[in-house]
Amino acid sequence: MLTLRQREKHQAWLLLAPMLIMMFLLTAWPLVRTLWLSFTDAGLIGDGTAPGWVGSENFLYALTDPDFREALWRTLYFTAVSVIFEGIIGVLTALLLNQQFWGRSVLRVLVILPWALPTIVNATMWRLNFNPDYGSINALLTQSGVIDNYRSWLGDPSSAINAVMFADIWKNYPLVTLLVLAALQTIPDDLYEAARLDGASAFRRFRKITFPAIAAPLAVALILRTIDAFKVFDIIYVMTRGGPLDSTKTVSFFVYQESFSYLRAGSGAAYAILMTLICAVLILIYMVMLLRQRRSGGIE
Repeated sequence: MLTLRQREKHQAWLLLAPMLIMMFLLTAWPLVRTLWLSFTDAGLIGDGTAPGWVGSENFLYALTDPDFREALWRTLYFTAVSVIFEGIIGVLTALLLNQQFWGRSVLRVLVILPWALPTIVNATMWRLNFNPDYGSINALLTQSGVIDNYRSWLGDPSSAINAVMFADIWKNYPLVTLLVLAALQTIPDDLYEAARLDGASAFRRFRKITFPAIAAPLAVALILRTIDAFKVFDIIYVMTRGGPLDSTKTVSFFVYQESFSYLRAGSGAAYAILMTLICAVLILIYMVMLLRQRRSGGIE
C-alpha cells in the first residue's frame, strides 16, 4: 500500500509526463538526426539519392581544419573578453545602484534597457553607430581628438571583432548588474556599520562583506554569459556577416556557412556536434556550481 506522500509523488510525475515527453521529442529528435547527418556526406539540397555513409571522416576533417580552429580561437577570444568586461562593468554598476541618491529608480530602469532590447535591434543600432560615413562613434572620437579621421570600424579586420564585442557587452552587462544588485540588497546595513566602527577600509569591507555575498550569483551570471557568448551568432550576422576577411567568423557562424551557404549538411552537422559538446561542458560546469551552492546553503 502506497503512502500519501508516495501517491502525491507519483501523481506529480504523471502530471509532468506529457511535458517531459514533449521536451524529449523536441530535443532528442533534432539531436539524433544531426548526429546521424554528421556521419554522412549529405547535402542540404538532395538529388534524390540517399546520403552516403562516411563514418568519422567529417569529424576528422573538422578537427584538422585550420579555418575551424581559427574560428574556435576567435570565439574563445570573443567569449573571454566579453564576459570579463561584462562582469567588471556589471559589478561596478550594481555597487553604484545600491547607493542612496536622487534618481536611482530612473537609473535602474535605464540600465535594464539595453538588456531588454532585442539583439537584432541592438546590432542594427550599433552598426549605424559604427558607420564610417555618419556614425556617432567616429563623430565623438574625432571631435574629442582621439582620432584624426573617420574609420571603418566594421570594415577593418583589426577592429571589427572588438566593435562587435563592444555592442555585445553594452547589451548584456545589465544581466550581471541585476543578479549582483539583488544579492547586494540582502546584505544587512548593520554589517557595514560594524565594519566602519572597527576601522575597516572600503576595500576591506568589500573583500570581507560584499564580495562573499555576491560571489555565488556573480559566478552563475558569468557562467550563463559564457555559454551565451560562446554561441554568439545573431549580432555578428547583422553587424558584419562574419567579415571582413572572416575576422568576425565565430564557430556558430562557421556552422551556419558550412550548412546553409556551402550546402554541406553532413560536415555542417559534424561542426555543430563539436560545438554542442563544448557547450555541454560549459553547462556541466554551471550545474556543478549550482550543486555546490545548494549544498553550501547558497540556494534554497
